[in-house]
Amino acid sequence: MTTVVLADDEALLRKAMAALLPMEGDVTVLTEAEDGESAVRETLRHRPDVLVIDLEMPGLDGLGAVTRIRDALPEQVILMLTRHARPGVLRKALKLGVQGFVSKSAEPAHIASVIATLHGGKRWIDPDVSALAVVDDCPLTDREADVLRATSEGYSVADIAAQLHLAEGTVRNYLSTTMQKTQTRTRHDAARYARHRDWL
Repeated sequence: MTTVVLADDEALLRKAMAALLPMEGDVTVLTEAEDGESAVRETLRHRPDVLVIDLEMPGLDGLGAVTRIRDALPEQVILMLTRHARPGVLRKALKLGVQGFVSKSAEPAHIASVIATLHGGKRWIDPDVSALAVVDDCPLTDREADVLRATSEGYSVADIAAQLHLAEGTVRNYLSTTMQKTQTRTRHDAARYARHRDWL
């Protein structure tokens, strides 16, 4: 029996998965979480064998939640669900120690079998996800991408500096470099350009 916490902001999809996964494999869904904050809270409370978490969620996204969970539970096994894994995001998730990536469009039986694979100590990345990740034309460094991601969420330079533990001057330098690399005139244009190209 593999215990799971299921985190996804799309209620319909989450409820369907919670109902179907136990039918498809030896899976018990301990609880559901509707956003990143509750994913962190419920994972720390229930300590499941596998956390199944959506990458794209409002507020604290999947990567942010995983970062916090990793700090408290370094050994937590994590399966990330994604619609379109951007190369930079996939790299960052792998650095955080995420063991599995599955497309959100996958059949519940496949997701259940991947949960079992991860619980058995192995890794899994869906072929369609890894194929996307290999084609990496992003010129941004991880830090530049972090700064642009925060910019696109509307944070000021001071906020970004505090969030990323950087000096404001360093943030401005990163923003200036990203504007050069994207050939845009403002940091918001640079963030839009990078998002459009799936670099963030």
